[in-house]
Amino acid sequence: MSRTARAFWLDSPGRGVIRDVDLPEPAAGEVQVRALYSGVSRGTETLVFRGGVPVSQYAAMRAPFQEGDFPGPVKYGYLSVGEVERGPADLVGRTVFCLYPHQTRYVVPAAAVTPVPDTVPAARAVLAGTVETAVNALWDAAPLVGDRIAVVGGGMVGCSVAALLARFPGVRVQLVDPEPARADVAAALGVGFASPEDALGDCDLVVHASATERGLARSLELLTAEGTVVELSWYGDRKVTLPLGEAFHSRRLVIRGSQVGTVSPARANRSYGDRLALALDLLTDPALDALVTGESAFEDLPELLPRLAAGEIPALCHRVRYRG
Repeated sequence: MSRTARAFWLDSPGRGVIRDVDLPEPAAGEVQVRALYSGVSRGTETLVFRGGVPVSQYAAMRAPFQEGDFPGPVKYGYLSVGEVERGPADLVGRTVFCLYPHQTRYVVPAAAVTPVPDTVPAARAVLAGTVETAVNALWDAAPLVGDRIAVVGGGMVGCSVAALLARFPGVRVQLVDPEPARADVAAALGVGFASPEDALGDCDLVVHASATERGLARSLELLTAEGTVVELSWYGDRKVTLPLGEAFHSRRLVIRGSQVGTVSPARANRSYGDRLALALDLLTDPALDALVTGESAFEDLPELLPRLAAGEIPALCHRVRYRG
C-alpha cells in the first residue's frame, strides 16, 4: 500500500504546483482514501488562486483540511470523492465524499467522510458540496408553493439552487444570467431562463449568486413589495454599492445573507452531516450532470487553474479525474 501521495498547492497567487507528500499511517478511527474525482469550485477557488481573500476573512475562509495560509503557499479545495482503502470494515471499499483538497490519497478521521449512495455515480458526487450550499440557502429562503422566484447568477451555486427549486410544486423559477449559453443548462435543469434585461419581475423571492454589484442591484429590482433577496455571493475583497435610496424602503424589501459555514437556524435540529447526506441523496437526479462542464486530469491542475481564473474556460464545475 502506497505511503505517498501527490497534492496540488497554490504556491503563490496565480501559480500552482503539484507536490509529493508523505501519508501518515491511519490510526484507529481514521480512513485512507484513494481519490477518484475532485471538483474545482470555480467562484471560490479561482478567487483563492488570484489571492483575493481579504485578510479579515482568512480564518472564515479556511477549508476543513487546508494546509498553509492565505495568500499562499496553501493547499485548498473541498470537493473530493474517493474510495476507502484502509479503515473500519464497514467503510473499506465504499465510495465516499470528503471536504478535502485536490490530492491523490489522504488520511482523515472516519467521521469526515460521507458514504455516497449506490444510486449516485462517483463522478456526479463531486457536486455534493455545492448542492449542500443550495440546501442551506433554501432552508434560509423558505420558498412557498406558488412562489415567483428568480435565481440571478448561473454559476455552480446558482444552478444548484435552481435545480432544487425546480422540484417545488407550483413555483415559477427563472435562471437569470447574461451568458446565453446558460439557457441550455437551465433547460436541462427544468427551469426558465432570461437575460438580466428580460427577467420576469414581481418575484416573491430572488436568490442572488452572481457575485456582481449589478446582479445584486437587479435582484432588488425584480422583487415584489415585501420580497426577499437571499444573498449567496462571496465578493472577496471587493466593495459593493447598492441603490438603497430608491424603492428599497418604500417597498419594504429584505436582503438576507446565507452562508454554508453555519447550518440555517431554520433547521437548527440538523447537523452538518445531516445536511451533507441530504445533498448526496438529492444527487440521484441525473439532470445535475449539466453542472459539470469540463474535465481534466489531476496532473493538468497547474495549467488549468490560471485559465479558469482568467475566464478562458467558462466552467461551472470543472471535474478533476485521478489515475487508478
